[in-house]
Amino acid sequence: MSPVLQEIDLAVIGMTCTSCAQRIQGQLNQLPGVTASVNYATESAHIDFTGQYLATDFVRAIKEAGYDALVPEQQSDVDEAIAKDAIYIRRHFWFSLAFAIPVVLLSMIASLQFDGWQWVLLALTTPVVVWGAWPFHKVAWLNLRHGAANMDTLISLGTWAAYLWSVWALLLGGSGALTYRATHSLFVGAMADMGQPPALYFEVAAALPVFVLAGRWFESRAKRTSSAAMRELLSLRLDRATVLRNGVETEVPLAELLVSDTFITKPGERIATDGEVIEGESSVDESLLTGESIPIWVGPGSVVVGATVNLDGRLLIRATGVGEQTKLAQIARLVVAAQTGKAPIQRLADRIAAVFVPIVLGLALLTLVAWLVITADAQAAFAAAVAVVIIACPCALGLATPIALLVGTGRGAQLGIVLRGPQTLEQSRRIDAMVLDKTGTITTGVMAVQSVTVAPGQDRVEILNLAARVESYSEHPLARAIVTAAGTSVAVTAVIGFRNSPGRGATATVAERLIRVGRPAWVLEQLNHSGAAWFDAAIRAAATTGSAVVAIAGDDELLAVIALADTVRPTSRRAVAELRALGISLTMLSGDSLAVAKQVAAEVGIDDIVADVHPEDKVAAVRTAQQSGRVVAMVGDGVNDAAALVQADLGIAMSAGSDVAIEASDITLVRNDLLAAVDSIRLARRTLRIIKGNLFWAFAYNVAMIPLAAVGLLNPLLAGAAMAFSSVFVVANSLRLRSFKSLSGMAS
Repeated sequence: MSPVLQEIDLAVIGMTCTSCAQRIQGQLNQLPGVTASVNYATESAHIDFTGQYLATDFVRAIKEAGYDALVPEQQSDVDEAIAKDAIYIRRHFWFSLAFAIPVVLLSMIASLQFDGWQWVLLALTTPVVVWGAWPFHKVAWLNLRHGAANMDTLISLGTWAAYLWSVWALLLGGSGALTYRATHSLFVGAMADMGQPPALYFEVAAALPVFVLAGRWFESRAKRTSSAAMRELLSLRLDRATVLRNGVETEVPLAELLVSDTFITKPGERIATDGEVIEGESSVDESLLTGESIPIWVGPGSVVVGATVNLDGRLLIRATGVGEQTKLAQIARLVVAAQTGKAPIQRLADRIAAVFVPIVLGLALLTLVAWLVITADAQAAFAAAVAVVIIACPCALGLATPIALLVGTGRGAQLGIVLRGPQTLEQSRRIDAMVLDKTGTITTGVMAVQSVTVAPGQDRVEILNLAARVESYSEHPLARAIVTAAGTSVAVTAVIGFRNSPGRGATATVAERLIRVGRPAWVLEQLNHSGAAWFDAAIRAAATTGSAVVAIAGDDELLAVIALADTVRPTSRRAVAELRALGISLTMLSGDSLAVAKQVAAEVGIDDIVADVHPEDKVAAVRTAQQSGRVVAMVGDGVNDAAALVQADLGIAMSAGSDVAIEASDITLVRNDLLAAVDSIRLARRTLRIIKGNLFWAFAYNVAMIPLAAVGLLNPLLAGAAMAFSSVFVVANSLRLRSFKSLSGMAS
């Protein structure tokens, strides 16, 4: 018998870059019978294995690599660990900032320098280097043990190089005299030739960790929401269910509900689990899962889905799926599967650093040896080597991404756009296809009266008001739409004997007339009427547009037919045109019929339509587009969109939608306007251009000066000045994002 393949998912704590994920993955894959995939973007490890392994075995292996891991089911522990990591980074940032400010001021402003000022710098800088920058030293040491290098290696190396050089200069190089003042010279050997002691670089050692910790703190804050989508999905489950056993209603924990159990759902309650109605009639709001705004009528034999809302009737339901067999659990699995399959985003800085660090170290060592061989001047040789290391130290590189992100996301917040980190920006540049959910995205998701067809001789306003008076007693979405369309305050005191027929309609006496409002078939059945030419024509016309239809009768006479439909957002057509102008092809997905989908698509100018879709179909539509070579963005607002939002290369959620969709997305639109989606792409792309410009100049200044430093034409002080100049440029360049303008003309 072949061994049984098992799988487990772990939450990984403490990764700082993709090389961390690769190292953990390698550690796990060394175990016999184990195939692991570690995802830095989602901070998770998916492990397939055969053999007698426990979760603790994999946690131990990850800890041996220098990290920590938890089973995702222990969600509170995972959340607590993520929160602790954020607090850890924040504490190091504020600590380092408090010491770095006076260090930088004393170093850069000569008029502030007093006798013995450099010894004060030593006292202030040491805590920053030893404790403030400890997160970088720790990871750099782990990298060194495994023969790797990343961003943390550069930060740690640059910090220690600047600090140790300064300590040497202070203690042994002659810069410790109380009357010492900072001096400037172009050549590394010039200060020795002029009898001047070597320069100090405490400001580099103190400021560098602060810059990078600021970016790391920003990133850790974003990571705290990474697991919120699953929490929101699971929170939709009920804790208890009312079960009918031996004719007695008994409330039991949901975990004790079994397949074939009969349970009761009262009006206004969520349905406990998937099942089949065996008694009762009602309207059920499935918008939470389907995203569609029209409730469905259910009766004996109808299939219902757990976590949907029973609106107006008592239902007796036989459970057909419980626990992991439910539709809600299936959607949760889709979200997890999409997250697991999403490739981690390789940050530009890490990619460059992986090659840059070994080259810089090699050049610094080569510079040291060459100067010793050629000049035999140990101080000049060490100065030239340190100048190479410092000029390559990624001060501006540490600012390049976080400063642009802070400015870009701040401007986005002003415009109602929430961006989530560098991966969002990187993906926005490559997007060439977008999938749009219809309801709540292109449309408002709110039903509205489209037309009122009245019988010959009847007054439209009067009939609509009669219907509104009856419907004012109902909470049904169609009823609310009719009341809204009447446009006047309905006098509820004029309504007598209101009676609701769940899923069918309602009756009441208004102004001594028996008014019936409901499904056309039900109204005709109540009247024992076969219809009329105008009545049948109105229903056919509504059917062609996919509108919901409500019939109105007074006493024994048909009075009107009301057609209701979801309304298209006013800005959707312009948004579609703007997206096309960005080179993005569009597809509209809808759980509605093809007729409804076609009408909405025609109104906004979309040609590619996929109708009658379920959550798994939406994921499939996104995946199909990706397999054809497209880079796909998904815009949605419902729980049913969550898996597709994660599967997409870029997920965009409307904030008026479900919390699950929002947490599963890469971009959240606080403005419930499709033009905001266009703005989000434009802002993300512009922010990415700024970041790339920052990264280019951060390296361009430094790389261009490495040869100068190596041949002794640039001392470490000027190397630090070059870094400071590149940092100023990066900040100024990032501030250009504050001028970004919204297409909707929102004020800044």
